[in-house]
Amino acid sequence: MRAGRRSDGLPVRQAGAPRTDWTEAQAREIHDLPFPELLHRAQSVHRLHFDPAVVETATLLSIKTGGCPEDCGYCSQSARYETGVKAGKLMEVESVLAEARRAKAGGATRFCMGAAWRSPKDRDLDAVCAMIEGVKSLGMETCVTLGMLTPSQAGRLAAAGLDYYNHNIDTSRAFYPEIITTRTLDDRLETLANVRAGGIKVCCGGIVGMGETTGDRVSMLVTLATLERHPESVPLNMWNEIAGTPVAKKARAAEPIAFVRLVALARILMPASVVRLSAGRHAMSDELQALCFLAGANSIFTGDVLLTTGNPGRDKDADLLGRLGLRAASPAMSPSP
Repeated sequence: MRAGRRSDGLPVRQAGAPRTDWTEAQAREIHDLPFPELLHRAQSVHRLHFDPAVVETATLLSIKTGGCPEDCGYCSQSARYETGVKAGKLMEVESVLAEARRAKAGGATRFCMGAAWRSPKDRDLDAVCAMIEGVKSLGMETCVTLGMLTPSQAGRLAAAGLDYYNHNIDTSRAFYPEIITTRTLDDRLETLANVRAGGIKVCCGGIVGMGETTGDRVSMLVTLATLERHPESVPLNMWNEIAGTPVAKKARAAEPIAFVRLVALARILMPASVVRLSAGRHAMSDELQALCFLAGANSIFTGDVLLTTGNPGRDKDADLLGRLGLRAASPAMSPSP
């Protein structure tokens, strides 16, 4: 029996929680199905939880760029690498709200704010909380990514009305030490637990194309699918070529069909989660994106820039969605300021 849907096309969950006891062997068996069977299963699951013609649109803004002390080998914002990205200060609240208004006018329903910190200082949260409150007053969903959080910091963000916290696990447990040494995967999972305990929804996914194996990609999704609660939002990123980073020396771009398989697997393992095509979409063909939507992806970032990397323009996205007969999710209904 098909689940109901809200008027904006996002899900009304069926009774009973999705399973969280997947094994890597089970996930790999699904991943390796003949391609038509895999897409059929993914689309069948997708239709139980979502309107297949609706795509969520979000906008991502870097509110504090560069200078991060972490050594994430893929990141242009690490202070350890010469990538051409200069460290900046935290943006003023009103400047962020002006960008949020532009995003809303361009059709975005969620506004995401990212700061290049290992973890925020408590004094920085005053401004971030004001940004969250201001964006919420525009009638948009809010998401921030600020690094690792303590329980009290998660509580402050929740009190400000934050909807989602993004904190990607990036890759598998086995491959993780190959790309980051300044924190562990368990540090990541601890922040996710703090976010959950604070009553904030979780946005968590990973990156492909950093030199990992297919098994690493499957393992990363199994890590997410075996959390006590699945992330409400799962961004899948294709690594962007960023000169000066360690990953640039060993990166292997994800083959298009392999990426579609990963999208389909994410949809099957986490049926009620929004699956977002995130970084790297500017390098995807229209045909690849269409296959990803068929495989269960139902969210994209709009706007020309994602933090420090490129993204298709809004006009290009509108044209693609129009040709596919897809429509953006309706904006959240709440009073405008």
